[in-house]
Amino acid sequence: MKRIVFLVISVFWCYSASAQELPNEFYAKVVGISDGDTFKVLYQENQEIKVRLNHIDAPEKGQPFGKSAKKYASDLYFGKEVKIVRQKKKDRYQRIIAEVFVGETNINKEIVRAGYAWHFKKYSSDKEYDKIETEARENKRGLWQDKNPVAPWTWREIKKQKRALKKVLLFDCI
Repeated sequence: MKRIVFLVISVFWCYSASAQELPNEFYAKVVGISDGDTFKVLYQENQEIKVRLNHIDAPEKGQPFGKSAKKYASDLYFGKEVKIVRQKKKDRYQRIIAEVFVGETNINKEIVRAGYAWHFKKYSSDKEYDKIETEARENKRGLWQDKNPVAPWTWREIKKQKRALKKVLLFDCI
């Protein structure tokens, strides 16, 4: 019986510790880069958190400039302690949405400025990101060197439609 009580208390304690609310601003070390706009940090030495950069959308991994966007992001902040200014809501994948800083440098804006992300207007009305993206386009930085760059949200939709078409074709063959 004592073991069961101990187990219940242990599980409850672990759950409450991991579910505790993060502050609006905190510092953490970047321990992994998923792509140009998503990464992992280690918070307080034991809590791994996935973060999605606010205001921007970078090319997907299999998309042209996807690897370049990931490398640029990695060069900017991998292994560094960053300041995370998070939004109250998480995205549908339970990632924190945030603006991220290394010192005084806003990483979100730097990635757009270098031409490795779009201003994600569907979720952001920040006019400064529009201005930065326009400047990157005009100077043909990063992905803007491509004559017909495809926005990540369009890329994802095309892939989704292709998967649906494959399912239909597969069931027609059966």
